[in-house]
Amino acid sequence: MDAGERIEQALAQAVARTEAENAPPKLAGAIRHGVFPGGARARPRLTLAVARACGEDRPEMTNAAAAAIELLHCASLVHDDLPCFDDADTRRGLPSVHAAYGVPVALLAGDALIVLAFETLARSAVEAPDRLGALIGTVARAVGAPFGIAAGQAWESEPNPPAQQYRCSKTGALFVAATMAGAISAGQDPGPWRRLGHHLGEAYQVADDLLDAVATAEQHGKPVGRDAALGRPNAVAELGLNGAVERLERLIEDAMDAVPKSRGEEELRELVRLQALRLAPKRLLRSAA
Repeated sequence: MDAGERIEQALAQAVARTEAENAPPKLAGAIRHGVFPGGARARPRLTLAVARACGEDRPEMTNAAAAAIELLHCASLVHDDLPCFDDADTRRGLPSVHAAYGVPVALLAGDALIVLAFETLARSAVEAPDRLGALIGTVARAVGAPFGIAAGQAWESEPNPPAQQYRCSKTGALFVAATMAGAISAGQDPGPWRRLGHHLGEAYQVADDLLDAVATAEQHGKPVGRDAALGRPNAVAELGLNGAVERLERLIEDAMDAVPKSRGEEELRELVRLQALRLAPKRLLRSAA
């Protein structure tokens, strides 16, 4: 089974647990809408790739870690699209969850996805109970405060937020968790994998800033120009268009260099390269090829 199939199967199993016969149908529908169809599933793919590079020996725990990372990402998108944040009516070219199901149900769906992520991790304890504490701690730090997604979102309510810290919290933290969770699920030291997640995560946010500034809504799959309209930190506003492109290219190079020596390092470098190809408009990213 390839990585994509493993991820979709693990997500399907997790989401199915929220669809009991007597469950609120709108909530169940909103949760499914928030997860399927997905995007590139870059974060869980990274988790699986790192686990393989570390000699994966508990594939069910790795699957759970990958699914939990993606469920948390999906939860962050559901909340990010709400009227109190980006007020985005579309996501991945489809109606956002609150546009399809209403704001109250969308808020609850995002909350439920967060809980489901940790339930999914907990269910994997039977595979290697000695690894579960580190796995939960690593993932929790990536979504909470002071440096996780919640903190990144909170910086948007602060005057003059530090741009790099904002990017590293809002987007980078979950990429760090994705790489480290892959190592932990394989029973290896997660420390050497932090830098890869850090650089790749910041690259994703810079690329998103570029797309928000220069792409169309059709290209981006969601409304564009929101950072400027809402006064949000944006790498293009901070560095200029050329400066943001140079920053993105440097981050991609740094991510490639950060792949530790391992049996799967070439696969990981190829994964980073492929992600670079889809990050930003090709006419801007000179090094993508």
